[in-house]
Amino acid sequence: MEMTVYNPQKGRLETIDAAFSDENTTWFDKCTKRHQVYMITDFKGGLLIRELDYAYPVWIYDICRADIGFDQRKAQELKEQYL
Repeated sequence: MEMTVYNPQKGRLETIDAAFSDENTTWFDKCTKRHQVYMITDFKGGLLIRELDYAYPVWIYDICRADIGFDQRKAQELKEQYL
């Protein structure tokens, strides 16, 4: 699926082609508030973090879901660290 993401390492938006499946994505279905992390996806040696709103997903290099223990709170902290 082609999508636009924010790449904080480069400080710009980029268009990527990502696939989402049970093997590479963790969904957090109990989200109720805007700006909560809704899903995290392993992508090309990095991590895509998507919130429950219309903001662009954030692509962070050199980290994967396992590195943060598949944890929603840690993903939120990581995103905030880069923004």
